[in-house]
Amino acid sequence: MPVQIAPSLLSADFARLADDIAMCEAGGADMLHVDVMDGRFVPNLTFGAKVIEAARRCSDLPLDVHLMVVEPERYFDDFARAGASILTIHVETAPHLDRQLARIRELGCKAGVTLNPATPLAMVEEVVGEIDLLLIMSVNPGFGGQRFLEYSVDRIARARRMLDAAGSRARLEVDGGITRDTILRCTRAGADTYVAGAAVFGAADPKAEIGALKRAALEVA
Repeated sequence: MPVQIAPSLLSADFARLADDIAMCEAGGADMLHVDVMDGRFVPNLTFGAKVIEAARRCSDLPLDVHLMVVEPERYFDDFARAGASILTIHVETAPHLDRQLARIRELGCKAGVTLNPATPLAMVEEVVGEIDLLLIMSVNPGFGGQRFLEYSVDRIARARRMLDAAGSRARLEVDGGITRDTILRCTRAGADTYVAGAAVFGAADPKAEIGALKRAALEVA
């Protein structure tokens, strides 16, 4: 699959959100990543349906909504109505994972599942044929700008083998510490989609950095 970059709006300037989203589009972003945190599953509190609505009004890009929350099913209907394209839930908060993924699809969204860095990949093995996206967290979730966990590269490779063995066409996304220095190793391991927050919005030229990350993923000068 072609490499895709999903700038994380967690790192955007919310005083000029529409401008930042337009910049991402102009830079060639493939999706916009929206981190929803409830202050319970992770030690941070971010935004909900209103920000998803605002992002949808500003852009036709897919909205890649990552639910770092307990009881994620409580948010599915509101987020789908707000304009989410993909709803990704943590296996750690989804004791009825098959049913929750089915509900996401019923609402017309693509269904994703993600794991914290220390959660075994086997936790999602039974549902890989039912998902559109598998997200490997390469930092402990809750805050932007963290350092990439090196053992994530092996997890990505094992996740790729798991998806291929199941005949899954799900995208393999990586979130956390993605930079020009880490993205190529992840692509070589089998990932194809990247969440980039600080790497994009903290760059001297954020618009150009999106293309630079894509080139770095493929080792293109």
